[in-house]
Amino acid sequence: MAKKQKSTANQWFDFTRDSYLERTGRPVYAIVFLLPFIIFYELGTIFINTDVLSQTEIRVVAFVWLQEFLRYLGFGGKFLWVMPALLVIVILLAYQLVSGKRWWVSFTDIIPMTLECILLAVPLIVLSLFLHSSAVASNWSAQCIPAAAQSAATAQAQPSLLADIVTGIGAGIYEELLFRLILICLLMLLFQDVFGLSKNNSIVLAVLVSAALFGAHHHIDFLTGRPNQTDFFDWWKFIFRTMAGVYFAMLFAIRGFGITAGTHAFYDIIATLINALVFTR
Repeated sequence: MAKKQKSTANQWFDFTRDSYLERTGRPVYAIVFLLPFIIFYELGTIFINTDVLSQTEIRVVAFVWLQEFLRYLGFGGKFLWVMPALLVIVILLAYQLVSGKRWWVSFTDIIPMTLECILLAVPLIVLSLFLHSSAVASNWSAQCIPAAAQSAATAQAQPSLLADIVTGIGAGIYEELLFRLILICLLMLLFQDVFGLSKNNSIVLAVLVSAALFGAHHHIDFLTGRPNQTDFFDWWKFIFRTMAGVYFAMLFAIRGFGITAGTHAFYDIIATLINALVFTR
C-alpha cells in the first residue's frame, strides 16, 4: 500500500495532504474564508453607526496601528482606509507562495470551517463567563468580561449592537494579523536565529510573550506609552485576554491563520450578543 503523503500545514503538526485539516490551514483558504469578514468590516465601518465608528477611541486598535504604519510609509487619503485590508491579502498571498502548498480551494469547506470556528469559540466564552463570575464574587471592579466591545476596542460612547459586531470582526482579523501571524513569526526569528534558542523553547517564549502583549495592548497605548483611559488595567481582564492570547497562538500553530481569525471574530460576535442579551438588560 502506498504511503500517504504528508504536508506541513502549520508550525507544529503535519496533516495528511489534501485532507480537511491540511487544506483549510492553507493561507489561500484564509483569504477566501476571511474575505467576507474583511468586506463586512470595511463596509460596516463606513455605513453602520458611522459617527461612532469614525472616532479613533473606539476603532480597532490593531487596525489603527496598521494605518499609522502605512501612513509612515507614505500612503494617505481615502486609500489609507482600505490599505490594511489589502495588506492582509498581500501577506497571506506571500505566505501561500513560500509555503509551497496547493492553490485550489473547495468552497464546500466554507460551512465546516464556519462551524469549526464557532465551536472553537465556545471554550473562550465559557472561560470569560467563569472569570466574570469570579471577578464579581471577589468584588473586583470588572465590567462584563464577555463584552466584545472591550476586547476589540475601547469606547467613549455606547455603540449599537451591530456596530459592536463590526468592531469585533475587525479585531478578529487585524489583532490576529499583528499578534499571531506577524509577531509570533518575528519572535521565532528573534529567539531562534538571534538568541540561538531551541525551537521548542522559542515556541513557548513566542507564545507567552505574544499573549502577554496581546493582553496588555488593551490597557496601554503602545504608540504613546500612556494607559488606556477608557479601559483601565484590571487583573481579571488582563488574565483572560492573556489566556485568550495563548489559546489563539496554539490555534494558529495547529490550524493556521484563517481558522484562528475566524474563531476570534466569532468569539467577539457571540460575546457581544451575550453581553447585550444577558448583562446589559
